[in-house]
Amino acid sequence: MINRRTFSKAVGLGTGAAAVSLSGLQTNASAATAGQQSSTPTVPTITPGTHTEFPVIKQVKAGLLNVGYAELGPAHGPVVICLHGWPYDIHSFVDVAPLLAAQGYRVLVPYLRGHGTTRFLSRHTPRTAEQSAIALDIIAFMDALKIHKAVLAGFDWGSRTADIIAALWPERVKAMVSTSGYLITDRKAQLTPASAAVEHTWWYQWYFATDRGEKAMVDVDDRLALCRYVWTLVSPNWNFDDATYQRTSQAFLNPDYAAIVLYNYRWRISLIEGDHRYDRYEKLLGAQPPIGVPTVTLDPALDPFTAPGDGSTYRSHFTGPYEHRTIANIGHNLPQEAPTVFAQAVVDADHL
Repeated sequence: MINRRTFSKAVGLGTGAAAVSLSGLQTNASAATAGQQSSTPTVPTITPGTHTEFPVIKQVKAGLLNVGYAELGPAHGPVVICLHGWPYDIHSFVDVAPLLAAQGYRVLVPYLRGHGTTRFLSRHTPRTAEQSAIALDIIAFMDALKIHKAVLAGFDWGSRTADIIAALWPERVKAMVSTSGYLITDRKAQLTPASAAVEHTWWYQWYFATDRGEKAMVDVDDRLALCRYVWTLVSPNWNFDDATYQRTSQAFLNPDYAAIVLYNYRWRISLIEGDHRYDRYEKLLGAQPPIGVPTVTLDPALDPFTAPGDGSTYRSHFTGPYEHRTIANIGHNLPQEAPTVFAQAVVDADHL
C-alpha cells in the first residue's frame, strides 16, 4: 500500500479545475487538461471487467529474477510498463492493457518480486523488498527486453516503483502515471507518529510487525482471507465477485510472497534494516528527490489512504510537465475499477 504520510494531504479540489466525464466517472483534472493538444487520442469507454485474462504469461531472466509478465500490443510500438501494488497482481491491468494496445502501445505488465510466476534465480538471494530493490528489478526487466525508455504507470507499490525510477533514472522514463502522487518512502519521516485515524487505516502494517501477523501471512488460507478483506476496505464501491479475486489471489501463492510482503512493511517502519547493496540508493531516496519527467497524478476519491485533493502537498516534487486529477467514486485499485480513466491518463501523460 501507499506511504501512510501522504494520507494527511489537504482535502479539496484545485481551483479552476475542469470536470471531464469518462465512463460515467467524474474526473476533476487540473486546468492544464483543457490545454492538451487536440491530437491526443481518446481512449474508448469500456465496462470494467470486460476482460478477465491475459492471453499468455511470458518469462524472462532479469537481474536477480525470472520475471513473469503479460504482453499485449505491437512488438515495435512505444512501450508502456504497468506496475501493480499490494495485495494485487497483473490483473489490475487486465482491462487497461487491451485499451492501450489498441492505441498502438506495446504493453508490459510484470509480476513484482514475490508475486505470480516471478521467481528468484537463486535460493541464496535474500528475500528482501526495499523500495529500491523493486525499482531495480524493473530496470533489469527493461534491460533484459532491450527497452531503453518506457512510459511507466502504476498504483500502490507500482506508483512508488515508477516514482523511484523516474527520480533516479529519468533517462529510462518517457512519461509517468502515478496514482496517489509522490510515494517515495522517507523512512525517517515514518518514525514520527501520525494521527490516530491515519494509524488506524494502517492496521495491517502493525499486524505484520507481530508474530501473529507473520503467522497469518505464512498460512495460505489466512493470507488469502486477509488480502480479500483488504480489498473490501480500500475499494468500498468495487463490487468484485469471487472469480475476480480468485484470479488475482493465485499470485499470492508464490513461495516467496509472505517473506516479501512482511519484509517490505517491516522495512518501511524501520523494524528491520535493508540489504547493504541498496544503501546508496536508499540514501538518495531518503532525500526525497524531485521528478522531472512528464507526469499525471491520480487520486481515487474513495481510497482511504489519500484524501482527494489538488495534489498540492506533493506538487513541488514534480518539476516537469504535470497534471493532477481526482477520480470520483473510485477506490484504491484504480486501474481495475476505472480502466478507461487510467488508460486515458497514460495516453495523456505520453502527450504532455
